[in-house]
Amino acid sequence: MKRVVSPKSFSPGGREHLAAATGLPAFLAQAGTLTREERQRIVEQALILVGENYAHLPLKRAMHSIDPVQRLRLLLQTLKAAPEPDQPTEVEFHREMTDIFMSLRDLHTNYLLPAPYNQMTAFLPFLVEDYVHADGRRGYVVSHVADWFEHPTFVPNVEVLYWNGMPIERAVTQNGQRYAGSNREARHARGVETLTIRALLVSPPPDEEWVIVGYETEAGEKLELRFDWQVAPSIPSGLDPDSAGRGASVALGIDLENEIVRRMRAALFAPEVLAARAEAAAPLGALGSRFPDIFTAKEVATPSGTFGHLRIRTFNHWPPEEFLGEFLRLIAALPQRGLIIDVRGNGGGVIMNGELILQTLTPRTIEPEPVQFINTPRNLEICRRNGPQSEWADLSAWQPSIAQALQTGAVFSAGFPISDPEACNAIGQKYFGPVVLITDALCYSTTDIFAAGFQDHGIGTVIGIDGNTGAGGANVWEHRFFVSDILPDSGYEELPNGAGMRISIRRTLRVGGHAGAPVEDLGVIPQVRHFLTRNDVLGGNEDLIAKAAALLAARPARSLKVTLRRISSTRAAVTAEAEGMTRLDVYLDDRPNQSLEVENGRVQFEAPQSQMLELRGFDATQLVARYRTEIRV
Repeated sequence: MKRVVSPKSFSPGGREHLAAATGLPAFLAQAGTLTREERQRIVEQALILVGENYAHLPLKRAMHSIDPVQRLRLLLQTLKAAPEPDQPTEVEFHREMTDIFMSLRDLHTNYLLPAPYNQMTAFLPFLVEDYVHADGRRGYVVSHVADWFEHPTFVPNVEVLYWNGMPIERAVTQNGQRYAGSNREARHARGVETLTIRALLVSPPPDEEWVIVGYETEAGEKLELRFDWQVAPSIPSGLDPDSAGRGASVALGIDLENEIVRRMRAALFAPEVLAARAEAAAPLGALGSRFPDIFTAKEVATPSGTFGHLRIRTFNHWPPEEFLGEFLRLIAALPQRGLIIDVRGNGGGVIMNGELILQTLTPRTIEPEPVQFINTPRNLEICRRNGPQSEWADLSAWQPSIAQALQTGAVFSAGFPISDPEACNAIGQKYFGPVVLITDALCYSTTDIFAAGFQDHGIGTVIGIDGNTGAGGANVWEHRFFVSDILPDSGYEELPNGAGMRISIRRTLRVGGHAGAPVEDLGVIPQVRHFLTRNDVLGGNEDLIAKAAALLAARPARSLKVTLRRISSTRAAVTAEAEGMTRLDVYLDDRPNQSLEVENGRVQFEAPQSQMLELRGFDATQLVARYRTEIRV
């Protein structure tokens, strides 16, 4: 059985933000053209970014046996010398530029297509997810169908068998090779994610105008259905770097394509989430969020007990103080016996958001990840021009080591963190129960950094549904900021027709037991692996949550509740209720004050007003809690 699914087949309940959707042929017919000179300018600018600014170039050449600089030179030669009939068409030019950037296998480093591609997303009205059978075989199931799409047999739960006549496993593998996943797991995850949604800002339009899906119903009937690709405006991001200011722009670590796809998925399959973000003025209930497209908090009842579950879908929010405040409010409202933090599919965002929240989960001192420039004359000039008085960023700390490299031949600069180390430890621990982290191969950039910090500081167990995170270890800057803010009047030129580029400008290094290891291409390897079951994909991740809960239940439950009571204008009474601790050490204004034994789960003492109180909880000799607050009652 075959049926063409085209715009006429969409039910009248289509969402307003998809009302502008059009078929792929109609969209391509309006695509603009770039002159030969404009294409040359794009390639020349790419040569500067990749050849002189790109932090990972030595690593990528070694790991993937590529030479993107030479490919760009050859393309530029063709654009300059070949006669007009031998010039690539506009679509061919975009595909070649995209392929060169994709060969880097770096989702931070992209060629961004010009208008009209750069504001559009191609989609099909359903979502495919993969799982693992008991015998180890992968399966692919339709997990969501847009509510405005109606069909008697193509519904959630059907098993996908073929894609354009190709076995689905092979189709996913081939599709994943088109994208810049840093490792095999990331390429597979990207191959699944982009089967039905493509961000045309980063990826050229699909080659095919429609796809034919072979599927098996729950009744065992094997059928086929044709779907036309549709193209609609992309859903705006929750963070606009231009309106957020330079602080957001300089501190980004995000997989741009993942962010676009994530928001289009919400528009197609959970439009109420986007509506709630637009309308939310205040949290609704203890576990409702001001930012419902970022946080989802709930209690989960499992065979091992009831625990908290916090899904973080993106770190892409500014300012960091708002992100941190909402995180703190939600973890305080969740059960304190154990917390599951789930960052699957999170493509990153503002780096400080990922590093500031680590302190709230551990008594250990947080060391934010250092970042390095590659040593080139152009990067040296960037650091020289952007010192303490720069409106863009103070890069003076990196300047001496880059200058010294002219003598030593060192490849990379010294490493310094983007996040303020003092701010990363100013609040202290707020959640004292055990914590586990769930990751997948779509976790990227800031989420890689967060997962690495979680593991490097021994906060808890990392459970992975894939063998790695996405392995995006860098701070990313856009080409347009080099033109206007970072290094104006020095060879960077504005690109035509809204085209753009992004580049990994500073690479990140891990700390703790993995100190010095790059995050790029390696990612974070989980301590525990969980292969998603069909029940997980279709039943709310029940098996995955049960495994996470069992790990939490096996760890000691601890809590620390501190109450301050005013005695006088200069003194306060402090009561600490401590579970799972034998001793509390008291610090006032970061100086040791006294050490108190915990008796019957309680400690009481007096302290001066207007001082910073820190309590360090020990179980025998093990530091298990660290609480900080200012005494002001």
